Amino acid sequence: MGTISVLGAGSWGTALAMVLADNGHAVRLWARRKEQIEEINQRHTNESYLPGVTLSETIVGCASMEQAVEDTDAILLVVPTKAMRETVAELRKVLKKKVVMIHASKGIEPGTHKRISEMIEEEMGGTELLEAVVVLSGPSHAEEVSQRQPTTVTVSSKCHQAAEFAQDLFMNQRFRVYTNPDLIGVEIGGALKNIIALVCGLTQGLGMGDNPKAAIMTRGLAEIARLGVKLGANPLTFAGLSGLGDLIVTCTSIHSRNFRAGKLIGEGKTLDEVLDSMGMVVEGIQTTKATHELAVECGVDMPITASLHAVLFDGVQPKDAAEGLMGRVKKHEVEQLHTDIVDAAYRQS
Repeated sequence: MGTISVLGAGSWGTALAMVLADNGHAVRLWARRKEQIEEINQRHTNESYLPGVTLSETIVGCASMEQAVEDTDAILLVVPTKAMRETVAELRKVLKKKVVMIHASKGIEPGTHKRISEMIEEEMGGTELLEAVVVLSGPSHAEEVSQRQPTTVTVSSKCHQAAEFAQDLFMNQRFRVYTNPDLIGVEIGGALKNIIALVCGLTQGLGMGDNPKAAIMTRGLAEIARLGVKLGANPLTFAGLSGLGDLIVTCTSIHSRNFRAGKLIGEGKTLDEVLDSMGMVVEGIQTTKATHELAVECGVDMPITASLHAVLFDGVQPKDAAEGLMGRVKKHEVEQLHTDIVDAAYRQS
């Protein structure tokens, strides 16, 4: 058993800290707000993010990042995409030993279109202090993980040994961890499913039923796979936990903040009103912007993503966007993805 540093004490970071503590690790949970750290250490709760949950006394809150990562055996990064570079740059200044960095965040950076593992590698500036980057992703709501409900996730890394190291850190009877060598696919699937969840919520807000949700999820998965394969992912990844699995849980659950945000937009709330009311980061908003830009750059057809981008950033009404999607020219269901898969296989041969 070792000492694990968890940077980010939101709902997901706290839930993963609980998994690590259940496995016998000493956990240092870092956050910027001192009052949150005091609550974690004195009351062993984090009520703003996981109400009604009691934390193990082996989870120690740290307001100092230097204290949080001193002599640590691994670092788990669970901060929003927009805060990732700042957090890793701060980490680099205080880190004194080479470690594996695991991230459990899901997003694409607007402007650069970088995946989170790429952002971490860039900010660490080489391999002097970075052993490897691992991503942890899959169908997992923090609320249910904190209740120790059965959950399965995937870890992936360029370094197979690092992925197995992360697997061993988290694996237990209630939290099953698989490995997958497709780092690109795991990150893309985890990030882009938030876009589709926003659209599913939007249809709910418009008063639509289950048929459109099924259509959005199915065609949304095709969009995710098209872009992922274009970027070098294995298409089979999107039929797994970080693709189809994560898509199902995020598009159908009351725990999904992306679904809830989409529902509010469908009901007529403005984007600013929705973000003010949520209280937590809605990753799918900026991921939509970044993914739309990336799709245009790569020449990948992503009509659902483009329609959501028009609603969020161009003032298009949700009902008009939905009608536009249904009125597109006729298509074959699998033809384009099949072509992309063949092209990808040819490039890899």
